Amino acid sequence: MSQSRRCPYCNSSFLPSAYRPQQSVCGRAECQRQRRSDYHRKKLATDPEYFQVVRDSQKQWWDEHPDYQKQHRQRNPKLVESNRLRQRQRDQKRRVELLVRNNLALDLKHSASEVWLMGPKVRDLDRNNLASAQVLILPSLGHSSEDRGPS
Repeated sequence: MSQSRRCPYCNSSFLPSAYRPQQSVCGRAECQRQRRSDYHRKKLATDPEYFQVVRDSQKQWWDEHPDYQKQHRQRNPKLVESNRLRQRQRDQKRRVELLVRNNLALDLKHSASEVWLMGPKVRDLDRNNLASAQVLILPSLGHSSEDRGPS
């Protein structure tokens, strides 16, 4: 009689099949799908011939279905919009990361003026000394001696 084993994916106990005594994954569809996916990923990384066969098969499919992506986008406009939104977010994140790493800028600490950085992404710029900004020059509120007239 076989001993029960523990599935590495769902962590549940199972009895291996009498026909497959070396079975290491339970029979649940999700666990089997994960097992096949892991095998495929490992095989792609270690077997160049297998990798080439898979690549040729994918190329053949794309050659036989050249309009697939265009049709898929037309059938799923919500996916197109969500992809655009995610791409904008990735682009914005990339720009902020470039700003954070930038150190070729004027040293604002020695400026006579006060510099205030405002906006939703200011926390991401904590190590930055260069930021694109709109500069507003405001006149002093105090009066000069010429404005007062003779005393």
